Amino acid sequence: MVQKIARLGVRQVDLADWRWLLGALRARFETSSFAAGFAFVAALGQLSDTVGHHPDVDLRAGHVQLVLRSPDVDGVTERDVQLAERISALASEHGLTPRPEQVRVLELALDTPASEMVLPFWAAILDGDGDDAGGDVIDPAGELPPLWFQVTDSTAPDRQRFHLDVTVPPEAADRRIAAAVAAGGTVVDDRRAPAFIVLADPDGNKVCICTALGRDAPESTP
Repeated sequence: MVQKIARLGVRQVDLADWRWLLGALRARFETSSFAAGFAFVAALGQLSDTVGHHPDVDLRAGHVQLVLRSPDVDGVTERDVQLAERISALASEHGLTPRPEQVRVLELALDTPASEMVLPFWAAILDGDGDDAGGDVIDPAGELPPLWFQVTDSTAPDRQRFHLDVTVPPEAADRRIAAAVAAGGTVVDDRRAPAFIVLADPDGNKVCICTALGRDAPESTP
């Protein structure tokens, strides 16, 4: 009998260089040059091939961003944690500087009373995969933000239909909210903090600052 790999929860993971955002481990390492980042990614490729598990990698001129998750269980597992630890050690060997407070994820949310009806349209427009279980439209290439549908019973023609969900590490949320308020925004609803806080710009357009904390969904699957 094949033993199923356990999916971990956010409170089961404690990594100095990585943050849990939207069911994946994410890290950002500053590099001294593009060549230094390229050398690190090349070494990371060899390490990943050796262990048979691979992160998503985004190499830029001044940094490398990484995402780790296990698609077979649709979440984070112990093998992700172990590889994350080895990647951090490798980054240190290459002189890279961890910047976990700078990772973030952008989602688009559409408020609609008819998500099942509009999902196929948006999947076609974005050339994405419609997730019947989660109700999301996901870009297979991972280049576009996910689009999810928030149920609303409002049919007012002037309602705000789209809003942004910006997920950040918990230690970055307060700073991000304070900066938004200083820029003229207001906190509209903080009842679900730290899971998410709703803010509005001076024109009343809403946005959510989200973290992985304070969510009531089950955190592990046996």
